[in-house]
Amino acid sequence: MLNSKNEKLITLVEKMPAFPKSVQQVMQLTSDINASAKDIVRVIECDPVMTVKVLKAINSSFYGLPQKITSVQRAVVHIGMNTIKNIALGVAAMGMLKATNKANFNTSDFLLHSLTTAAISKLLAERLGLSSTQCSDCFVAGLLHDFGKVVFAEFMPDEFKLALEKSKDQQLPLHQTELEFIGLSHSQAGKMLAEKWELSDELIDAIAHHHNLDPSQNVLRDCVFAANQISKQMQFGDGGNPLIEDFPEAISTRFGLSLSAMCEALGDLAAVKTEAQSFINV
Repeated sequence: MLNSKNEKLITLVEKMPAFPKSVQQVMQLTSDINASAKDIVRVIECDPVMTVKVLKAINSSFYGLPQKITSVQRAVVHIGMNTIKNIALGVAAMGMLKATNKANFNTSDFLLHSLTTAAISKLLAERLGLSSTQCSDCFVAGLLHDFGKVVFAEFMPDEFKLALEKSKDQQLPLHQTELEFIGLSHSQAGKMLAEKWELSDELIDAIAHHHNLDPSQNVLRDCVFAANQISKQMQFGDGGNPLIEDFPEAISTRFGLSLSAMCEALGDLAAVKTEAQSFINV
């Protein structure tokens, strides 16, 4: 039998909108080795709103393409299917956020943190030599890792506001103060959102455990944990958690570097912030 916390969480998550059907289909097709780029393009082009927003993102100054791209098919040729998938997910995720909420949770700063975490997570995956599919999954996990906070800001604003304030005032982890005031953490809410969106088991695990410091076989989770701290260290946006956690031994072992050394090794990440802001302005 479900306990009251799980019942509360299920009630909250059921209120959240599902991803557009087109995005769900894109995710399913990109995970199918037998699916063709033509199949994926057809799905996007059947959603006029998604098509317009994807093309607007592709034609932003960040990509610096020599000529304007007027079709998703042409976009695939220029920047690749995985990037198209990431753009579609970014556009869909942003469409779920309202500009204001009673919790005074800054959604613009939240988006910047989420998108930079996504891009850095993908960079870390590339450093580890992961496949293009795994690198794309790391982007998705980074993008969605904190979306449980959106549930709280929208449907439990009073309690979430108290959690945000105590976290900031006393420099405590936000997921800890969420448990105090809400009885649930954004990681738990994120897990159920990921299940609702029918993400892969590995993605669900990465979102559910992105604050877990124990050793893990899930490289996606490790990339998201590290990227989350790097984004905070670089002050790219604000996800509401003021604490920057040093890499635990398992993460340092995975990447062969400490948090400060990794930030130095990655160099100037200004382009990551620019890309994220171009998404937000779509």
